[in-house]
Amino acid sequence: MTHLLVTGGAGFIGSHITAALLAANHDVSVLDCVHPAAHVRPVQVPTGVRLHRADVRDPDAVRAALRGVDAVLHQAALVGLGAGPGDLPEYVGCNDLGTAVLLAAMSEAGVKRLVLASSMVVYGEGAYRCDRHGPVRPAPRAARDLQAGHFEPSCPDCGQPLATGLVAEDAPLDPRSGYAATKVAQEHLAAIWARECGAAVAALRYHNVYGPGMPRDTPYSGVAAIFRSALAGGRAPQVYEDGRQRRDFVHVTDVAAANVAALAARPGFRAYNVASGRPITIGEVAETLAGAVDGAPPVVTGRFRLGDVRHVVASPGRAERELGFRAAVSPADGLREFACAPLRG
Repeated sequence: MTHLLVTGGAGFIGSHITAALLAANHDVSVLDCVHPAAHVRPVQVPTGVRLHRADVRDPDAVRAALRGVDAVLHQAALVGLGAGPGDLPEYVGCNDLGTAVLLAAMSEAGVKRLVLASSMVVYGEGAYRCDRHGPVRPAPRAARDLQAGHFEPSCPDCGQPLATGLVAEDAPLDPRSGYAATKVAQEHLAAIWARECGAAVAALRYHNVYGPGMPRDTPYSGVAAIFRSALAGGRAPQVYEDGRQRRDFVHVTDVAAANVAALAARPGFRAYNVASGRPITIGEVAETLAGAVDGAPPVVTGRFRLGDVRHVVASPGRAERELGFRAAVSPADGLREFACAPLRG
């Protein structure tokens, strides 16, 4: 048995990780500030789990939580695109300053193993190929193109349509939102810490996580929860762009399993996609959820968010080869179950 600290362990993903660690016979503590973006109702943790109700930016609280700890699973973060640029200080504070404080305290305490919750947003757009120019990185989509309904990125050299592929962990990092920039910074800080301390970091790049206990419809919610909340309220899910944007939706129980597996990652810094390996369009997500509850058919609105990217589909091979992790829940099955699952708040 090892003693593990889960930051953000009372939240959506963190609570599932905590449960998975307990099932694997680990001793678990949780550090969670109970941020209002993630928590509405009173917070509870499983029996036997110690809850440090504190902010990860508080050095004294983090030092206290690290006493006797063998490894940290760092989930505490503000997620999603947020409501606008005014959220940037809070994102940078929660995500980057919080990570820096944690890493400094881990160095002081001699804790040398970290599983970091990263995200597929670090890639920006996914993998693309031009018939003429080979692999290319499209520029951020222009507002005028999106307003005209031109959603697909084009080749930056010839302007021709692109074919999409699987994005692997060695793809260039290209954050295109404030949240994405903070996740890249977290990875860089953790890599520096691992190198200077001779430590191990597994950065798990979560793709679109969904499942029971997901927060309800807020500016920080994932799209699956937003659709789910609309259907629960008798409303049609509102699908942005043309609904054909492709993502990989991974069930939260698979994410928890990936975290358990990542505790055995080798020393140094290593990134892993955590994904189902079965891509799906946003429109299909809305249709699956609506069909599972006989809800109102989705409405394709043509609206867009400038910080969004078009397609991000993962290659999950590295996590399977090196960690022995393979997602067990298909999006088709998981989304049908999620359509009736309880939400948080």
